Amino acid sequence: QVQLVESGGGSVQAGGSLRLSCAGTGYTYNSDCMAWFRQAPGKEREGVAHIFTGNGRTYYAGSVKGRFTISHDNAKNTMYLQMNSLKPEDTGMYYCAARSIRCPGEENDYNYWGQGTQVTVSS
Repeated sequence: QVQLVESGGGSVQAGGSLRLSCAGTGYTYNSDCMAWFRQAPGKEREGVAHIFTGNGRTYYAGSVKGRFTISHDNAKNTMYLQMNSLKPEDTGMYYCAARSIRCPGEENDYNYWGQGTQVTVSS
């Protein structure tokens, strides 16, 4: 049974940093597309960053490019999202997702999802 578990969320002030982790069990990260999505209150879930673990190629939403970095560690079966220069508009529930038939994928392309971790950025 595949399970993805996010951690690392919390509350920070604008300009601060957080590092999210997504640990996988029953699943190997080799040659797969994985991603971080987020959902703000009253808004649709949006893709933030994607990574193809086979070659490390990454994709970012324009709103986070230059501030967020997605990475993975195959040996630890863990994906990360380093978030710097956080803004209040980055507030939301962050989800990790895995196994998309294309990279970057749309929300419906991903087969596995974590339960989410809350990020709150105050001004």
